[in-house]
Amino acid sequence: QVELVESGGGLVQAGGSLRLSCAVSGTIFSINTMGWYRQPPGKQRELVANITGGGVTNLAEPVMGRFTISRDYAKDTVYLQMNNLKLEDAGIYYCYFRQVDRDWRDHTYWGQGTQVTVSS
Repeated sequence: QVELVESGGGLVQAGGSLRLSCAVSGTIFSINTMGWYRQPPGKQRELVANITGGGVTNLAEPVMGRFTISRDYAKDTVYLQMNNLKLEDAGIYYCYFRQVDRDWRDHTYWGQGTQVTVSS
């Protein structure tokens, strides 16, 4: 069983910064990816960024140059540093953890979500 605990959301003015954290616990295999999706109000969930177990990162085009994803492997924690936040960045941010187990089965786990609100 895998559990994800998120923290760091909140209210920030446009142009400001927030840092989200997501700690994973449980049985972790080496082939995995951690990252963040977000769901703006009234819209579908969309990928923001992810990072593999090997450290390869991927950022969605709307956040490139403003967001950074990083990972502390010792703490099994992923971070999303969000700078120069825009109104359109608001939404619920969901951490996810995807891994392949020793039987090559693919599993995805989700955090509870954290609200990011950006004011003008």
